[in-house]
Amino acid sequence: MRFESFSFAPEILRAISECGYEKMTPIQQQAIPAVRRGQDVLASAQTGTGKTAAFALPILQKMLDNPSTTGRSNARALILTPTRELAAQIADNINDYAKYLDLKVVTVYGGVKMDSQATKLKRGADIIIATPGRLLEHIIACNLSLSNVDFLVLDEADRMLDMGFSADIQKILQAVNKKRQNLLFSATFSTAVKQLANEMMVKPNVIAADKQNTTAITVSQVVYPVEQRRKRELLSELIGKKNWQQVLVFTATRDAADKLEKELNLDGIPTAVVHGEKAQGSRRRALREFKEGKMRVLVATEVAARGLDIQGLEYVVNYDLPFLAEDYVHRIGRTGRAGKSGVAISFVSREEERTLADIEKLIGQQLRRISIPGYEVGSRDLLIKQLQSRRSFAKKQQRVDNAGAQMIAEKNMQGRRVKVKNSSQAKIKKIK
Repeated sequence: MRFESFSFAPEILRAISECGYEKMTPIQQQAIPAVRRGQDVLASAQTGTGKTAAFALPILQKMLDNPSTTGRSNARALILTPTRELAAQIADNINDYAKYLDLKVVTVYGGVKMDSQATKLKRGADIIIATPGRLLEHIIACNLSLSNVDFLVLDEADRMLDMGFSADIQKILQAVNKKRQNLLFSATFSTAVKQLANEMMVKPNVIAADKQNTTAITVSQVVYPVEQRRKRELLSELIGKKNWQQVLVFTATRDAADKLEKELNLDGIPTAVVHGEKAQGSRRRALREFKEGKMRVLVATEVAARGLDIQGLEYVVNYDLPFLAEDYVHRIGRTGRAGKSGVAISFVSREEERTLADIEKLIGQQLRRISIPGYEVGSRDLLIKQLQSRRSFAKKQQRVDNAGAQMIAEKNMQGRRVKVKNSSQAKIKKIK
């Protein structure tokens, strides 16, 4: 189905044509008509499915159909997202879609000074894209009012709840115009997401564009078994020998990200890093240089898993497997987007075999393993058996140790009793 089928304004059609959009994705085909009809929408969609356009395009059209002057410190649409990166990416997309429309889009997130944001908010905006924490700060500071909001979008709702924004979201809901249209997009329909939907929505149109926790068929997934201490060496070798030009690498911690960036640069591979401790300006610069090809590798922590949209990204590397199996799906969703092919590589050490098994169970497939000569590790099946036998042995040993400890304790007690008895008899003899 093509976008022309839904009678978008010529200005919008021209803009999305310039974005290279032709056919609608499944989530767009289902969500756009429901939003145009004014229904609340509860949608499950994985990353890379085109969900930003699924809610942004019909909102833009409805604004054109019902023009309204935006007053000072007011907005017509509010989009909440979990991270700064995602907020910036959504703003870029909407600005592209609204290229030929006279609309003001404002982004609000932490990591930058509030003053410039406050100035823009007080002038009024048609669309505000914000992270919950910073938006709440502006509400408390009376920099904006949400009483005229017609459209409220919660994007990556499950991620916002996982990150602890539940209380902030509840406070924001209290401040938003009650007569509004609600759109909630989430990768999963967790219990918390369902409860939030029940609280804020009226007879929502429920859409599930994808089976939950599935990976895109456009992404080829492989596993490289490797000892933890040799991961950096293997990554450098693969990038060099296979001539990878644009690689997004995920690490488990900020320290690991910083260390890897330093070592790859020493190997002569231009590398930048983004994580929560980096200033927003530094993160934007790193992402820009990576997109422009000035940096060959971008190292990131989980903060970037759902917030980065890099057109044509071919390679995603899980240098460390994520703590949660579900996050694997979101990480590799950075590649293979919009119908293009991509490759997801996971480095798996002996200690991560159990996590890999959890991931394979979640996505319903066993990943292809590639052993590189010189980097071999022990058999995965043998390792799992060893882990199981160790746990079984540990339980048996604990029982033996407990029994042994009890026997020793009893012997010690008997010894103390004998010693006390002998001591008492000696005292009695001495008295006599």
